[in-house]
Amino acid sequence: MTPDAYIGERQRGQLIVTRVPEGTQLTPERSLELANHSPNGFESGYCGSGPAQLALALLLDYTDDAEVALAEYMVFKNEVVSRLEGTGTEQRWRLTGSEIEAKVGTETGELIAS
Repeated sequence: MTPDAYIGERQRGQLIVTRVPEGTQLTPERSLELANHSPNGFESGYCGSGPAQLALALLLDYTDDAEVALAEYMVFKNEVVSRLEGTGTEQRWRLTGSEIEAKVGTETGELIAS
């Protein structure tokens, strides 16, 4: 099942990303099998190794396609994940499936099947 959205928030200084509506946590393990940028976890809001791992994990999880994820994650990091900044006391952000599809679909010239 493809998530409707992902919510990122800080918990004890660590960025935790949750799939909505499932409520399950996105972890870096699967994306680390493709590229190891940040074994210590995800980050967002700048261009670095933590955001690169998050971008790869998000695309891999959303598309379930390693080829698409590997081809698109660096552009996705630069244009989307680097701009995800939290608001409020929890430093929370939300990224919708539609936003992912709009960016990746534009880059690949096709829509991702949900």
